[in-house]
Amino acid sequence: MTCALDVEETARALERYRRRAVGLIVAGLVTVALAGGLGAVFADSWPRGAVNLPLALGIVTLIGGAASLFGARRMRRTLGAGIWSAHPAATVGGKGHATSLVLRAPDGPETWPLAAVATRQRYEQVRPGPDGVLWWCGDPRVGGVLAPPGGGPLIWAKPLRGEHVRRRIVARAEAQGLLHRPAPRQPQGPGVPEAFDNPETSQAFDTPDVSESLVSPDSYDVYDAPEFVDGPDGPVFLPPEGLVHLAPEGPPERLDGARPVSGPTYRVLAAHAQRQAEPPGKAPRPEADVREVPWWRVRSLRRIAGVQAVLIALVFCAVVGAVALTGPSERDLPKLFFAGAVSLAGLAFSGYRMLTAGRPMVRVLTRAATSFTPVPRRYVLLYDPHGGAPVLVFFPMHGGLDDVPEGVLPLVPPGPPKHPRRGLPALPVGPAGLHGWRDHTRDGDAFVVPWIDGRPLWPAGPYQEAGGKGFPALLDRLAPPVEAHTSTSSSSKPRIT
Repeated sequence: MTCALDVEETARALERYRRRAVGLIVAGLVTVALAGGLGAVFADSWPRGAVNLPLALGIVTLIGGAASLFGARRMRRTLGAGIWSAHPAATVGGKGHATSLVLRAPDGPETWPLAAVATRQRYEQVRPGPDGVLWWCGDPRVGGVLAPPGGGPLIWAKPLRGEHVRRRIVARAEAQGLLHRPAPRQPQGPGVPEAFDNPETSQAFDTPDVSESLVSPDSYDVYDAPEFVDGPDGPVFLPPEGLVHLAPEGPPERLDGARPVSGPTYRVLAAHAQRQAEPPGKAPRPEADVREVPWWRVRSLRRIAGVQAVLIALVFCAVVGAVALTGPSERDLPKLFFAGAVSLAGLAFSGYRMLTAGRPMVRVLTRAATSFTPVPRRYVLLYDPHGGAPVLVFFPMHGGLDDVPEGVLPLVPPGPPKHPRRGLPALPVGPAGLHGWRDHTRDGDAFVVPWIDGRPLWPAGPYQEAGGKGFPALLDRLAPPVEAHTSTSSSSKPRIT
């Protein structure tokens, strides 16, 4: 790696950011041109100032696009001149507010209090996840680029001003345990961490200090009650009726004498999921069973299909039509015309999306969820640092703690926007039944629907099998490996940069 732009995900994220900026500029220019043209054509019939609203909207959009394009060029210069480094990070501030964050140097107590220069929507995509790790490229004294593990999406961050403010922010980050977090593995390290491939250093990845070997039964019911083994990070799921043998501390012994497999194992990912788990909240709202009713009667499938967006656009069109029937004054006609055009455009766009993408997708999911003969698997529930979406990692049902993942399935957050995790499995590890395998993408990836605790969890994409392109990088992103257990001593004072 010669620079941060050499990371494929970073280059793609920067190009998306640049294209979005260019799109805003084009949209602003078109809106200003249309407003000016309509104002000139209907200057005699329309009241003065009738086009001020669309003209102001176009100017604001144009300025926002120009500022974004400038930010994209600044990011490109910074990413082209430096490399990514992984840092423990702590967010200071409430969700949904202007938020500051603090990065800690991976090799010492030095801290960098920063302010994110981004909209709320973009910052939520980069907000540190349960692991509390962010990638950084730049100079903390001037500013730089932040990204979740993996290299995208991207936001700009600048140093906080004011000594009193900086010390207060750092103190709040210390209260969250920032100085005691393990140092994450650096992006410029080898593709496979040494500790994953060396039994003598496997304890450096914060895994339980006991090793268990499993002898699975010949037959079982996937919906039987699971068994758990207590470890330092919480219970670890094992298949029902499995025979557990507790061995001395250290790397697990292999019965066949083979060398342990490389890559994150069930032991590592299950312990990581236990650390990410949150206390169970309110139960999800009950909804119709997809096996008994059509898909359009299932609330979560209506949301995936985009029915709600179409209904909202219809309501706006109805309101505009009702106002038009009341006989508005000539002064309000341009505003009513503008509102009607926007409402009709929104209805056309949402309807097109529902008919071409949403409806075919929910039909595929319905076929998968109602198929018979589920495939039993163990699951581990993790969260993607790129936006915080839930992801299920699956392992063989007849296996032990050293199994490697068989596949990964991204999920649609089942809860409402304010509580997206509501409706996820109560336990971060457990048994699941995979239904589907009937529809496939052009690349051969299958669509499956996992049933856990008697409920389906709707996937956000196809099932990604192990061995595919980018699969190891995806696992590293979901559970970033750490260098060692060492952390900054509580007696050492942080140095603020």
